Amino acid sequence: MKFTYAVPAGLLAASILFTGCASNNNSNSNTSNNNSTNAAANSTTATNTSDTTAATTADFTSAVEQYRTYVIEQCDEFVKQTENFTNAVKEAKIEDAKALYAPARMYYERIEPIAEALGDLDPNIDARENDVDAAEWRGFHKLEKALWQDNTTKDMTEVADQLLKDAQLLRAKVETVEIDANLLVTGAVELLNEVSSSKVTGEEERYSHTDLYDFVANVEGAQKIYELLKPELAKKDAELEKTIGERFTALQAELAPFKSGDGYVSYEALKEEDVRKLSQNLDALAEPLSNMGTILGV
Repeated sequence: MKFTYAVPAGLLAASILFTGCASNNNSNSNTSNNNSTNAAANSTTATNTSDTTAATTADFTSAVEQYRTYVIEQCDEFVKQTENFTNAVKEAKIEDAKALYAPARMYYERIEPIAEALGDLDPNIDARENDVDAAEWRGFHKLEKALWQDNTTKDMTEVADQLLKDAQLLRAKVETVEIDANLLVTGAVELLNEVSSSKVTGEEERYSHTDLYDFVANVEGAQKIYELLKPELAKKDAELEKTIGERFTALQAELAPFKSGDGYVSYEALKEEDVRKLSQNLDALAEPLSNMGTILGV
C-alpha cells in the first residue's frame, strides 16, 4: 500500500523562491566573471596598442635641436657677411659690394623657412621689386638693383642700415622660434619650391644674375634637413630614404660644373639645355622629398 504525503503550500513556495535565487546568483556570478575577463582582455589590448604606438612614434627632439644649432650658425655668419656687404655699400665701394652680395645671401637662403615663420622678416630682407608696395620695398634686392642696374649707391645708406638691423633681428629671434618636425619637413619642401619657382627661372636675381648662389644654398638647406631626419626615415622607409639621398647627389653633381672659384658663374652663362637638366633633377628630387612627411607621420 502506498502512502501519500501532502506538502504544505508555504514550504513549497519557499523552496521555489530559494531555487530561483540560487539560479540568479549563479547567473550574476558568471556574468560578473565574464565582465572581469573581458575587462582584463581589453586592458591588455589597450596596453599592447599603447606599447606599439610608443615603439613606432619617432622622437624628433635631437633633430630639432640640431637644426636650431645649424640655423644659429648660419645666422651668425649671415649677420657678419651682411655687415661687410652693407659697409661696402655705404662706403660706395660698388665692386666690393657686388662681390660680397651673393655669398652673404647664401647664409640666408639656407634657412629661409625660419625667416618665413617670423612675420615680415622675409619680405623685409628678401622681397623683390613689385613683391611689396614701392614705399615698403627694402632689403637685398633693392640694393641689388642700385648696384647692377643703376651702378650707384647714392641714397642707399638708410636701406643698407635697415638691412643689417633686419639681419640682426632675425638672429635674435631664432633663439626662441618654435621649431618642430613638421616645420623641418615643410621647410625642406619649400626650399625646393623656392628653387623651381624663382631660382631656376632666373627671376630671383634679375639684376645681378647670381641665381646659382641662391639655387645651391636652397638645395643645401633642404639637404641638411633631410640628413637630420634620415635616421628616422630609414627606419620607416629605407627605399625612400635611399632614393632621396641619390637624387640629392645627382642634383649636386649637375650643379658642380657651374662652380667658379669660391662662387658660381652668372646664370646668363647657362644654356637652355643646362637649365632643362637642372629642372629635371630638381623635379626628380622634389617628388620623393614631398613624401617624407607622410612616412614620418608629421
